[in-house]
Amino acid sequence: MALSDQVALLDTLGQAALVRAGDVTARELVGAAIERIERVNPRLNAVISTRFDEALAEAAALDRDGLPTSPLAGAPFLLKDLGATLAGMPQERGSRAARGRIAPADTELARRYRGAGLVFLGKTNTPEFGNHSTAEPESRGPSRNPWDLSRTTGGSSGGSAAAVASGMVPAAHGNDGAGSIRIPSSCCATVGLKPTRGRNSWAPAGDAMAGLAVEHALTRTVRDSAAILDATAGRVPGDPYAAPPPSRPFLAEIRADPGRLRIAWSATPPIDAWVDPECAAAARATAELLASLGHHVEEAAPAFDGEALIEPLVRVWATSNLVSVRGLEAELGRRVGDDELEITTRELRDYALRFDPADLVDALDRLAAATRDIAAFFERFDAWVTPTLARLPEPLGVLNQSQGGAVEYWRFDCQFNPWNPIANVTGQPAISLPLAWSASGLPIGSLLTGRYADEATLFRLAAQLEAARPWADRLPPVHATSESR
Repeated sequence: MALSDQVALLDTLGQAALVRAGDVTARELVGAAIERIERVNPRLNAVISTRFDEALAEAAALDRDGLPTSPLAGAPFLLKDLGATLAGMPQERGSRAARGRIAPADTELARRYRGAGLVFLGKTNTPEFGNHSTAEPESRGPSRNPWDLSRTTGGSSGGSAAAVASGMVPAAHGNDGAGSIRIPSSCCATVGLKPTRGRNSWAPAGDAMAGLAVEHALTRTVRDSAAILDATAGRVPGDPYAAPPPSRPFLAEIRADPGRLRIAWSATPPIDAWVDPECAAAARATAELLASLGHHVEEAAPAFDGEALIEPLVRVWATSNLVSVRGLEAELGRRVGDDELEITTRELRDYALRFDPADLVDALDRLAAATRDIAAFFERFDAWVTPTLARLPEPLGVLNQSQGGAVEYWRFDCQFNPWNPIANVTGQPAISLPLAWSASGLPIGSLLTGRYADEATLFRLAAQLEAARPWADRLPPVHATSESR
């Protein structure tokens, strides 16, 4: 087996360990990832822009000048084309209006990735402004799911999920405003953690959607997620939110015994939505597995106004779209035409224009009220298990269509994605794990939501589940090591 395929079976820590041990050079590791991207990406359209020459030069510099102390040093990595920016690279945010726009500087998150020795190979596909639970932008075309090319990767971090699941890279950046790390993790069978609000900084930006959105990564293994969060977590002076610092590195939690925890589970969504029996069965199986591991498990769910996830949340999301459009207009020095925006983006922008600042404050107050109701539930339970999604990965072309208006689209999307937005509203951490597959061979994620600022417990539980029901050896039909390329 060629080096490119051998290392494709390793996670980020495993690949970086080869470099540290002197078994391969960082340049060889990055070159192998480039070969995989060039071979696999044409089938998936996950990577939309590349910097291969720069990556090889940066890897060679690591070999020449010495690796940083981070256990991630020398490993290849991709950035989502939304959120974190890299100086000199395109930052199009999935929008035709932003085609060719080049980022002037690194964000703090990108600097921390670079400081940990990760090597950036390019940018991954995303829907316009992260608006859809699928990565099908009109600007760059759809990303395809390596488990079934006719299905969605999920979104909005769908390009990153497809790149990791197919073995192009062991981990990739993502962000999550209503499930955008966890949705594609469920659709593509990756590990997707949404950290606590404020765990990673948005600097130099001040905020993202009133604290709804957070930055992190999609990975093959739980330990990679922990190690990457160790490398990036921590406030920057002036951050509007700051998560309490952990008592020890998150990577240390992977080896820690979680003890006997009180865990709730439910497959009943907080809004009116049909749940695929296979998704419900996957959550039940996860709960039963946790019970067999010694935890106290019971069927329960927080009581709150599920409608807060619809109109108040879309009011905030729509305002963010209006801000994005106006910011792009300022960059371009001209008005962005309606023909440059997708219809759902126009609907969101126009919906935001109906309201005044008091209406936005009212929406935030309703979300805060739901947060208080949900918090009481986590006084009783250490974690809550649900399906990550209500349905299996949809066929392409379903999740990016207008439903006649912003609220109508949001309700339609939340019927596919009813649980993930809860943790964005409350600021709590939540992780999707690939613990089940459908009868047709599609991945089904189980979602574990934890207490505010308690990623430690989630990492311990996730590592325990990964050891009990490992998934790393289960590869999709489109994978870098596949014989049918």
